Amino acid sequence: MAAVCATCSTPTHNSLYHNLPCLSSTWIERSKFRKLGLREGLGGTKGFKVSCSLDVDNGFRKKVRISGDGVGEGIEGRIVDKDEMFVDFFREAGPYFMAHRGSTFVVLISGDIADSPHLQNILMDISLLHGHGIRFVIVPGTHVQIDRALAEKGCEPKYAGSYRITDPDSHSAAIAAAGLNHFTIQAKLSPGPSLNGTRRHGSNGRWHNCVSVASGNFLGAKRRGVVNGIDHGSTGEVKKIDVDRIRENLDQGCIVLLTNLGYSSSGELLNCNTYEVATACAMALGAEKLICIIDGPILDEDGHLIRFLTLKDADKLIRRRAKQSVAAAKYVKAVTPEDESVLSANEKPYTWAPRFQNGVGFDNGNGLWANKQGFAIGGQERLSRLNGYISELAAATFVCKGGVQRVHLLDGSISGVLFKELFQRDGVGTMVASDLYEGVRMARTSDIEAIKQVLLPLEEAGILIRRTHEELLQALDSFMVMEREGHVVACAALFPFFSDKCGEVAAIAVSPECRGQGQGDKLLEYIEKKASSLGLETLFLLTTRTADWFMRRGFSECSIESIPEERQKKIDISRRSKYYTKRLLPDRSGIPLGFDENS
Repeated sequence: MAAVCATCSTPTHNSLYHNLPCLSSTWIERSKFRKLGLREGLGGTKGFKVSCSLDVDNGFRKKVRISGDGVGEGIEGRIVDKDEMFVDFFREAGPYFMAHRGSTFVVLISGDIADSPHLQNILMDISLLHGHGIRFVIVPGTHVQIDRALAEKGCEPKYAGSYRITDPDSHSAAIAAAGLNHFTIQAKLSPGPSLNGTRRHGSNGRWHNCVSVASGNFLGAKRRGVVNGIDHGSTGEVKKIDVDRIRENLDQGCIVLLTNLGYSSSGELLNCNTYEVATACAMALGAEKLICIIDGPILDEDGHLIRFLTLKDADKLIRRRAKQSVAAAKYVKAVTPEDESVLSANEKPYTWAPRFQNGVGFDNGNGLWANKQGFAIGGQERLSRLNGYISELAAATFVCKGGVQRVHLLDGSISGVLFKELFQRDGVGTMVASDLYEGVRMARTSDIEAIKQVLLPLEEAGILIRRTHEELLQALDSFMVMEREGHVVACAALFPFFSDKCGEVAAIAVSPECRGQGQGDKLLEYIEKKASSLGLETLFLLTTRTADWFMRRGFSECSIESIPEERQKKIDISRRSKYYTKRLLPDRSGIPLGFDENS
């Protein structure tokens, strides 16, 4: 049973916020009650009673103290008014809107989701995000509809590896399914935003401009033909993606709908693998993200959500499954150069460029693309889920290796999954990406001279305090560096004060030739993650000339009293530095630091 408030006998709700009438119908942040020992906050499976006392500060800020059986010591948290929550959301989401605006996202909607009631909400959310400047290419799956149509005719679906064998019955079903998806998605994207409540803000129009959806013969294909003695019928393989025409439609404000039906040079309509189409399209366009909306989460062996996998870790995981999984074995073959044997799980992945499995190149002279090929998954392995979602993970890793910056695997049954993944730091799905902290490592003794050279311009400008060789050597364990092609191009330091649960950020410096490329942000984010891993709750810094840079990244000015006494004694008051602090949020992203502490 859920926890019950002893003051008003109201069961709490296992949701983001808990609504207790005894507290003036305001909302309690769930994150404040994690000390209760329940995985989902105050609401949970254990039965106990709590007492709530309300403290109103100046009639606005409200605090609540929770105590009672099973709670342990009292816990104090902030009460958040609904309007305040609304404002907080927009302020927190703002940077994400700015980051995503103008980006191209290829969204693969698996056949399971395309044939489910979840499709409407997903398309509604895509429409809203499209209105905020995100460019979408949608690739819907059809295998569920095709298999159902075959079953109605008393026919069994046939597969050879990852590909469907498209006989005449399957071909007709594929065309019907693709057509149904096409018109259904267009219809569901057509409704504009609700007019309810907008008239008071000056919107008096009775009609709306619906979302424009563009489609066409953007996908060139060739027959897969006879492979290992098996005739695949009208099954097609991706031959070319008309990148120029897709981009032209995206530039005109359209959402592009790309079905899995490909057009051959002889005028045939071929049934292509949805994942091959989506992955090829994402690599061809150079999309910022490939988002695969599937019918479940990616879990580890203990049943926990895998939130993040570096490209290196994903590659190792798939290679370990190569003997059990057809998709994993196909991945290894696709990314392994022909003159090399399969690497073991402990070996370092090599540099890889996509190559063709069908012997067909792509015509780069017609505004199309070359040296890219998609990754097909499907068949009995995927349908049986014998190896979980290893097929989807293999496709994601293949695409990430092929140049797409981020690949997200999302459970489409989660309401608002796109918002929850794209506009929250930790997200709710699984992301595969190149190591976010690639090139960052802890400093070594051999880095001393390079660190001095990076610091020198800022020391000469009076921005940083000069450090002697001995001082750098003594503080070396607190320094981290960013390396590029064997050269140190940036550095920073974190000095922890464990008794105060805080840490000092110092000596952030980037080589002049590398400035303006986001290296400082990368180092600061690395420092914040490092501090969280050490159990620190806040960061502080002293600065004379760079306050604006840090304020834009969440630091706020504070008094010297906010600095640990141990550090206060060493401050050179004559520099008249300003003091800034930032409270760290709990890190649940699953993103590793990506360095060897013993290196």
